[in-house]
Amino acid sequence: MPSSTSTPSATVPRRVIGLAVAGAVGGFLFGFDSSVVNGAVDAISDQFALSEAVTGFAVAVALLGCAAGAYLAGKVADKYGRIPAMKLGAILFLASALGTGFAFGVWDLILWRLVGGLGIGLASVIAPAYISEISPRHVRGRLASLQQLAITTGIFAALLSDALFATTAGGAGEPLWFGIDAWRWMFLAGVVPAVVYGGIAFTLPESPRFLVFKGREEQARAVFATIAPAEDTDRYIREITDAIAEDSLAERKGSLRGRTFGLMPVVWVGIILSVLQQFVGINVIFYYSTTLWKAVGFGEESSLAISVATSVTNILVTLVAIALVDRIGRRPILLAGSIGMAVSLATMAMAFASATGEGSDISLPGAWGPVALVAANVFVISFGASWGPLVWVLLGEIFPSRIRARALGLAAAAQWIANFAITLSFPVMAAASLPLTYGMYALFAASSFFFVFFKVPETNGMSLEQAETLFVAKTPTS
Repeated sequence: MPSSTSTPSATVPRRVIGLAVAGAVGGFLFGFDSSVVNGAVDAISDQFALSEAVTGFAVAVALLGCAAGAYLAGKVADKYGRIPAMKLGAILFLASALGTGFAFGVWDLILWRLVGGLGIGLASVIAPAYISEISPRHVRGRLASLQQLAITTGIFAALLSDALFATTAGGAGEPLWFGIDAWRWMFLAGVVPAVVYGGIAFTLPESPRFLVFKGREEQARAVFATIAPAEDTDRYIREITDAIAEDSLAERKGSLRGRTFGLMPVVWVGIILSVLQQFVGINVIFYYSTTLWKAVGFGEESSLAISVATSVTNILVTLVAIALVDRIGRRPILLAGSIGMAVSLATMAMAFASATGEGSDISLPGAWGPVALVAANVFVISFGASWGPLVWVLLGEIFPSRIRARALGLAAAAQWIANFAITLSFPVMAAASLPLTYGMYALFAASSFFFVFFKVPETNGMSLEQAETLFVAKTPTS
């Protein structure tokens, strides 16, 4: 096996960078569509006179759509190709933006949120799979990390546009242009990136690896010639066909089944990586942020600005991950991130253990307020520079090519289900005990360190086929 540090070519064709960026636009929609509801929640609740339970379900239902979309994405991508799956995702995003923007009641709003979730689920699978399959091995980590950068940029765009619409109208529930309420414009803004994503999908070439699997070698050669002109196309084709032949001897073609609780061990590795990424609490850690900011001296009006600033921090630390992933490797960054998350979450647990007051009316005495504020930001930085982008990198490269889209879809579906479980459980757990809640997240962060240490080998600099072989050797089927 060639050395994992091999770098066949120091240059990356501009076309490859362009294709990776284009593929990552799905990640932008992923971030935008999942976050845009934040600025509209209160206005929606007031307009439709919703209870807290129905409001929470209207927000969280998109996560169920995400899980279903991620699961279906693998089937669509393996049967019809990566590009048709992208086009379907763009259609779902567009329908969701229009449907939620013009919703006439809470139940059709929930329906369109579910449709948007299907689109997010598709994008969460197709973008990393496509980028990994068109990227040269020596820069695959950096290019695959564009998925997370696009997600964080989409989150920033959603929060910023929410703030602009609400500020211009004088409130999210106030009318803006053409008499349409600002909260509706927040959703309608998603039409623009959905149309852009759909247009891009019609210009992208199909994944060459998918073409080889379908027996369309000449088309695959033509694509390889544009994305890796300095490489040995015959060698690439041979590696893929050999991998297919080896997989066919090992198991029934296209099956995810194995002897470990019904699935191949490498699929379980992807699922556990995905679940741990969510169980550290990244998507709910700032649900109590308003209270935290007040405890350290910020006023209520500063909360939205702080949220936007946090999203900028996410973007910046993702850039750090992109710069380092192909130089340092996957494992060291993940291990360092796990340590940073565990320490910062444990610190937050200790800080809130000293809190006085009840419910949302609490304060942190003495130095515990600034300590909690610093710990919260260290957590965001630790996650954003490691587990945020690198889990997507690994999911794009650890699975055998014949099952990549389906296995990635299953892992992504598990990620969304974990997200849903954490989202629903957080309010109850936070009301019972914030120290216990943050302590639980800290334990999961510590667990993530040991899982990577014992189960995740380094794949830096390897071809996809070499990375697959390494992971299969690390997780034998028997």
